Amino acid sequence: MITLVIAGLLAVVAFIQPVAAGMRLPPSVLLAAVGVAIGFVAGFLYHTPLTDAFNSLVAPFVDLPLRSATFIYVFLPLLLFQASLTIDVRRMMEDAAPILLLAVVAVIVATGVIGFGLWWMFGVSLIACLLLGSIVATTDPGAVVAIFRDIGAPARLTRLVEGESLLNDAAAIALFTLLLGILVSGGSLDPIEGAVSFSVSFLGGIALGAVGGKILLLALPRLGGSKAAEATLTLAVPYLVFILGDQVLGVSGVVAVVVVGLTVSAFGRSCVSPDNWNHLHNVWEQVAFWAGSLVFLLASILVPRLLGAVSWLDVSMVLAVVVLALLARAAVIFLLLPFLSLARLSEKVSHAYKGAILWGGLRGAVTLALALAVTESTVLSPDIKRFVAVTATGFVLFTLFVNGTTLRLVIRKLGLDRLSPVDQGLRNQVFALALADVRDGVQEVGRRFEIEPTTVRAVLKRYDERVSKVAAQGSIEENLSERERLNVGLLALANREKELILDGHGYISPAVGTRLLRHAERLVEGARANGRVGYNRAARVELEFRRPFKVAHFLHRRLRIDRPLTRQVADRFEILLTLRLVLSELKRYNEQRLRSLLGQRMSEIIGEILDARATATAKALDALQLQYPDYAEALERRFLRQVGLRMEMTHYESLRREGLLGQELHESLRQGVQLASQIQSERPRLDLRLNTEEMLDQVVLFQGLSSEQRKRLSRLLRPLFVVPGEVIVRHGERGDGVYFISSGAVEVALPEHKVRLGRGDFFGEMALMESRRRVADVTALTYCQLLKLDQADFDHFLQSEPAIREQIMRTFAHRAAQNVSMPA
Repeated sequence: MITLVIAGLLAVVAFIQPVAAGMRLPPSVLLAAVGVAIGFVAGFLYHTPLTDAFNSLVAPFVDLPLRSATFIYVFLPLLLFQASLTIDVRRMMEDAAPILLLAVVAVIVATGVIGFGLWWMFGVSLIACLLLGSIVATTDPGAVVAIFRDIGAPARLTRLVEGESLLNDAAAIALFTLLLGILVSGGSLDPIEGAVSFSVSFLGGIALGAVGGKILLLALPRLGGSKAAEATLTLAVPYLVFILGDQVLGVSGVVAVVVVGLTVSAFGRSCVSPDNWNHLHNVWEQVAFWAGSLVFLLASILVPRLLGAVSWLDVSMVLAVVVLALLARAAVIFLLLPFLSLARLSEKVSHAYKGAILWGGLRGAVTLALALAVTESTVLSPDIKRFVAVTATGFVLFTLFVNGTTLRLVIRKLGLDRLSPVDQGLRNQVFALALADVRDGVQEVGRRFEIEPTTVRAVLKRYDERVSKVAAQGSIEENLSERERLNVGLLALANREKELILDGHGYISPAVGTRLLRHAERLVEGARANGRVGYNRAARVELEFRRPFKVAHFLHRRLRIDRPLTRQVADRFEILLTLRLVLSELKRYNEQRLRSLLGQRMSEIIGEILDARATATAKALDALQLQYPDYAEALERRFLRQVGLRMEMTHYESLRREGLLGQELHESLRQGVQLASQIQSERPRLDLRLNTEEMLDQVVLFQGLSSEQRKRLSRLLRPLFVVPGEVIVRHGERGDGVYFISSGAVEVALPEHKVRLGRGDFFGEMALMESRRRVADVTALTYCQLLKLDQADFDHFLQSEPAIREQIMRTFAHRAAQNVSMPA
């Protein structure tokens, strides 16, 4: 019977969507109203003495076999993961401080204000009042976000509300669990113990979620590109993490699921193909729609069971909670939130935003589920269970049917449904260009199908009128300053770069794709925060040698561990090659799109910025290609093969849609391409060419040595990989060895002039032979492969090899005569 009930409720959910749209109400508000109505009608028909004809029909609704655990363990992980998956993590991190304030501090404040307020006014047990405060502190963003998106509210406002809701449940459930345990055991509240317990639960959830998210990201690329497998794995992991945290490790499963979702949202797009990522999002959107709708309906059906007989005292308690909850939320929003901007922890939140957040604190299914959990307790007294159930349920209904139905009006009164001047100017320009393109397209269709010219002109007239109306509002040059237009262009450029990197899935290694996505996001953040300066600063960062590279280089130089350095050099090679291709596409994008959107002048400035980036990238790439030309060719060959395979697959898809390929033949061809793609996706192995004996061949000084001498010398020499700009030796330091250049070039910075040395040269002998400190800096001009001979080995080698000692002494004498003091 329960299956029939769920099926019927899903049908109700389907029909409610168009009705809610027609009534301009959030679907969740209408779902709650319908659920409450079903619950009351079912209860009336089941208990009425007038007839028992409907008893068998309504009995499943009256005795709905749902417990609080069903809502928390079945529905909550799904809703949390989907909300985390769809949020813009980078933008949310910009508002991390206000989100944490609203999600954690606001919950604690609300619990305290509501708890102490009810205790003082009505004399109910303090712990019971605090328990109620923790229950009603949870917020449900579904209806609020639906309204925000429907009326075009600012994106930051939506992020603040969504971000709050992600962690709000975790904080409230942790407090609820703590207070319920105290109430059941009859113990007393220890604030310090409670704070420690809360912190352990919250931080432990973060750690568990980070580990779970990392494991999920590692597993996704190993599923062979199967959409079904990827969606199934992402469905399983939230439940595994939630139950592991909540039941096994004793940490917050809610926080863990949120962190898993945020991790996948931030880095998952580089682990699967763009098509699979879209499929994943679509699957989760549908799953969350079903889960969220059923949660509201089922929880609302339980309202009559939770309310029972309501007295005027109950009504006064509900109204008291409404007032206390608003006061607590207002105190956090208007008194604490401004301190974050004063401390420069976040951007200022406007009063209009604060008003919308205050009134948008709707409660929903989680609050009802926690109240239901209290009623299920066999230890608590009936009075406490009734107090919590009735008051919490009444408060939920108030926020849904009062706040929810008036929020749209409040947002309009606050002016949050209007576009900013920059967005309005950009909208007009985009609208005008789109209408012009559509007009030309309609005209071409009329000509192609030989439609009567008068009919075509009648249709085109509407487009001409709309274009004229938009043009009357002024051009983008008139509405926006040059700086505003440039910022818009750079933001568009950075977002386009992000899309190009995502489209490169299969061409780019997953680790490199993730790093380039972070780079594109830094470009977006830089352009948004500081315009051209911020964009250029972020662009330079990716060309620098980052911390992982420096760590790998340290391991190579100090511990002679080469594998991490090999991987980092290969990554840098691939990154630079990808950036070169992306920048080429961005130049085309600037010419074809941004020029018509922002004007000739802005397009030229953006072109100069792209040219500067392309020049710097080419310089960095050329330095690597000169050292490893074969590897550069292998990477380019791999790229072209992957492009060819994607074009081949696209061609097969086109033939299938045209009916020229049957399903079986198409599937056979698709599997062949997929197998070839998996083989080609393996990145070529890079050889740093740090084999000592091979490097010896490049040093002229050692070419006369016998095979035995070479073997003995190779055991003394240490190969070194040096990057451009690296200072190999410094002025004033003690000499500890001689350096022989196997490949590359270095520059010796003497007080009077500079000297360049290249392949086959050596430096550093004079500081050893004269027993003095270095007298100059030596800096790598390119990637270099050096052989270093330590001082003790150098002295012993010269004694055993008089011929080489004689050559070095001649060089030493020549340099001394030329006053070219060489360091080392």
